[in-house]
Amino acid sequence: MFTFNVFKNRSFAIDLGNNNTLVSDQSGLLVSQPSYIAFDAGNHAIKAVGDQAFSMFEKSHRELKAVKPLKGGVIADYDSAASMLHELVTLANTGKTLLNGYDHLISGVPYYTTEVERRALRDALGQFNAHRTHLLYEPLAAALGMGLNIREPDGKMVIDIGGGITEIVVISLSGIATFQSSKVAGDTFDAEIQDYFRRQYNMAIGLKTAEQVKISVGAVQEELVAAPEPMMVKGKDLMEGIPVNRKIDHREVSFILDKSLRAIELSIIQTLETCPPELAADIFQNGIHVTGGNALLRGLKERFEKIIKLPVHIDPQALVSVSRGLAQTLSNPRQYKSVLMD
Repeated sequence: MFTFNVFKNRSFAIDLGNNNTLVSDQSGLLVSQPSYIAFDAGNHAIKAVGDQAFSMFEKSHRELKAVKPLKGGVIADYDSAASMLHELVTLANTGKTLLNGYDHLISGVPYYTTEVERRALRDALGQFNAHRTHLLYEPLAAALGMGLNIREPDGKMVIDIGGGITEIVVISLSGIATFQSSKVAGDTFDAEIQDYFRRQYNMAIGLKTAEQVKISVGAVQEELVAAPEPMMVKGKDLMEGIPVNRKIDHREVSFILDKSLRAIELSIIQTLETCPPELAADIFQNGIHVTGGNALLRGLKERFEKIIKLPVHIDPQALVSVSRGLAQTLSNPRQYKSVLMD
């Protein structure tokens, strides 16, 4: 006999990222969209969200306002972030029940955030009236997503190079023993590529173009096993105001990003210096685990191993490690009660 359970509400894990937002349930990833939203400038009606809004960014007219609601890994524009979150969760919730409610909502949050910043995220999640709402620190979620056992006393160093921030933590016994945060991350890389074109070639390029340069030919050292083909970059001549293009290769990008990578390496070394000796011994044995979208820069593993003198493990699915970890806790919230925050 067929029965329809109207009381079966869904649970979601939300990775509200600086550049991308991912929504998952226990079965896997449901939505992965850029963290952008577009409004009508007159009545503030939502015109687009995710991919569509991202395609409008830096191309919209005065009657259309495309917004990136997060900056530095946290909510910078609350109203826009709440609206974007509502649209993306609604997009994920295709199997709505008659009650149209939610059971558990678990969202990642950077470790370095203040209580005010965490409250903004809680308020944004409050619009869904879920039975239970939890926050989980993103470095812990990333460790779970990489298959690391965070409950062990064995020390594990996780480096999450995201869009807005880089977080470097040492995890032991389900907690964070040592921590460093740096504003040097993916957005910094994009801005430096923009600045380089302006200074070196007297050429203006958009943030989206700079990000595409990073993705297509981004590297952190000149010598690569499999070097990408050079890329033709289109922009505007600052003197004459006419469209121009210029070719760039991975060697030039590695030069552009060198200063930022040195800052991240210094933060890693400082974290190791403040790490308790027993945990440092564990890290020497286990190596360091690197995740986040910008962990995929070419040559990162070889550069870190050369500088830090430790084994480096790059998560092959670095873009979704936090989302995977959040979904893992979603499957059994009671089991992870010690790391979930109300």
